[in-house]
Order: sequence, then structure tokens, then C-alpha cells
Amino acid sequence: MEKIFHPFHIVTISPWPIITGGGILVRVIRIVNLFLYADSNLIFFSFIIMLLVVFAWWRDVIRERTFQGGHSGVVVSGLILGIILFIVREVFFFMSFFWAFFHSRLRPVVELGNMWPPCGVDPLNAFQVPLLNTVILLSSGVRVTWAHQAILGEDSIKGIISLALTWILGVYFLCLQWIEYNIAIFGIRDSVFGRTFFISTGFHGFHVIVGTFFLIIIWVRLNNSHFRSSHHFGFECAAWYWHFVDVVWLFLFSVVYWWGV
Repeated sequence: MEKIFHPFHIVTISPWPIITGGGILVRVIRIVNLFLYADSNLIFFSFIIMLLVVFAWWRDVIRERTFQGGHSGVVVSGLILGIILFIVREVFFFMSFFWAFFHSRLRPVVELGNMWPPCGVDPLNAFQVPLLNTVILLSSGVRVTWAHQAILGEDSIKGIISLALTWILGVYFLCLQWIEYNIAIFGIRDSVFGRTFFISTGFHGFHVIVGTFFLIIIWVRLNNSHFRSSHHFGFECAAWYWHFVDVVWLFLFSVVYWWGV
């Protein structure tokens, strides 16, 4: 196949952006329908379709980069800008949750008993499971950095081992968070404390799931020798995203688990 070089994010003509947009529109309509009429038909099916689209789109990007040589310096610059803007958007997404928590924490209203945590809510101990999860995520951040250094040094074996330990720690974090949710004696319906706690930590857990799958895909590619010291932007995207997840958790631990109680 003839190589194509031009300064665009999408190197070749692709059907996936329009299919993704249509799929998101259908899923949002079905979710609104669920809220109004408690009808969950096709929601799960729409998520499966979106996962298949993500798989096909990533497959095409990997082919363009690894086998067709379509990712020139200009294309990579566009990809860098794209991942930076994506992470910035996620930062503001989590800022909304912290804003809501600070608003309720600093000025608890009379409906909360003029106290924080609200009357009747027994929060989790920050120095039990949350502290262990903090150590796990920080350790995984160190591991992904070691994997990066191994790729720069062309040490594929060390990189594979370090990256495997990273996503294994991510899975371990998710297991502990599931246990934490099960032992919590308050729920999402328990005033604004329960809602801000479970929404903020739950969305962070979702980001850990996405980051873990991202790292697993990069780990498979590393096993297949897709990266070199001079060109490993896919790995850098995964590493940046994982460090972002680490930083968000540090704020959650410091604010929601420790200071917030």
C-alpha cells in the first residue's frame, strides 16, 4: 500500500469518526429514555457496538503507525496536542466534583445538620483501604516510568515486565475499591456526602479501568516489538493518562478521604 504523508490527525479516510458520533448520539438518547421510562433496551448493545468501533479504530491507527509508516512528525504533533487537550478536559471534569465537595464541606447547610460529615453518615477510615490504594497507584506510576526508561534504553524485557506490573497493580486497585464500596456503611443516597463521594471515586475508578485496558494494549504491542526508543508515542499517551489518574487519586485521597471527614 502506498504511504501517505500529510499534516492531518486521520492519516487515511476513515469511517470511524462518523460512526462514533452516531453511536454516542444513540446511546445518549437511550440513557435519557432510561431516566424517563425505565427502558434499558439496546443500551448494553450500544456499548458493545462502541467497544467494537474503538477496537477497529485503534487497529487502523496501529496499522498506520507500525506497518504503513504514516505517522510523520507533523501527524505526531497533532496527536500530542490531541492527548494534551483530552487530559485538560478531564482535569476540568474532575474539578466540577471537587467544587461540589468543597461547597458542601466548607458551608454545610441546615439540612445536613450544620455539620460535616452530615448527621448519620459514618465515613471510611482514610488510613485503611484508601491509603493502601494510594500506595498501589503511586507504585504503578513508578513502574510505568521504569518501563518508559527501559524503552528508551532498548531493553524490551525490562519494559515488558515493568508494564505488566503496572496494569496488574491497576487491576489490584480496582479489586480493593470494589471491596471498599462493599464495606461502606453509607450509600449514594445518603445526602450530598454520599453522592459526591461515590460519583467522584466512581468516575475515577472508571478512568482506572480505561487506563488499565490502555496499558494492556500497549503491553501487547510492546511484546510484538511495535515500539522503538525513537518512536513510542502510543506508550507515552498511556503513561501520561496513567499519571493523570495517579494525580487525581492523590487529590481524592487528600480531600475526600482525609480532609473531608
